[in-house]
Amino acid sequence: MHSTRPIPFSNLPQTSIRVFVCAVVFMLLAACGFHLKGVSPLPFTTLYTNIPENSEFGAGLRRAIIASSPATRFVSEPAQAQARLEQLGNRQTLREISLDTDGQVEEYELNIEFVFQLTNAQGNQVLPPTTLRVTREVPYDSQQVQAKQSEIGVVFMQMRQSLIDRIVRHLSSPDVSEAFSNPEILPFNDIQVPDVPAHEPETPTPWSDPSKRSGSGFF
Repeated sequence: MHSTRPIPFSNLPQTSIRVFVCAVVFMLLAACGFHLKGVSPLPFTTLYTNIPENSEFGAGLRRAIIASSPATRFVSEPAQAQARLEQLGNRQTLREISLDTDGQVEEYELNIEFVFQLTNAQGNQVLPPTTLRVTREVPYDSQQVQAKQSEIGVVFMQMRQSLIDRIVRHLSSPDVSEAFSNPEILPFNDIQVPDVPAHEPETPTPWSDPSKRSGSGFF
């Protein structure tokens, strides 16, 4: 009788090894609860928001929501919407956190604090006022003013994108779907939110007017 000897792993075809490794990686990711980004339909098809459409943040948020839930469309009037995504606050700040021996700034801390809620057409709170915060630290060199100004702008842009991703995850969570399908258990929203686009604060820089450093996005 011929004995069956296992084929050494090193002698396997490269294609088989790659397939095996990919399978192991996917199993490990699945065990950790990892899911690839994909379509996550929202429990409503029409959405109104007071976040300005012509702003970088507002346009990016609309693209992300539609990419996640293609059947969802934005409407221009609150009365036309099944749900309302309402910005309650949007504040961006720049803070000195490190100085050198000459008193020159070596590092800045960048912060964004965004507050929002989600209500249904009846004015019930599907998502109560929720505060999201993003913080980054950026080294600074007074000898490279233009480069550092550009870097701070890019970092703030990345922070806003991080906020957009988190907002979309909140909207597509099972809790929102469950709450939206059971409106009778939701509290009524008594927060007065204007039906006009919210003001988006300017990105602060070390050269901004100090009175503008804390942004102006809170109502």
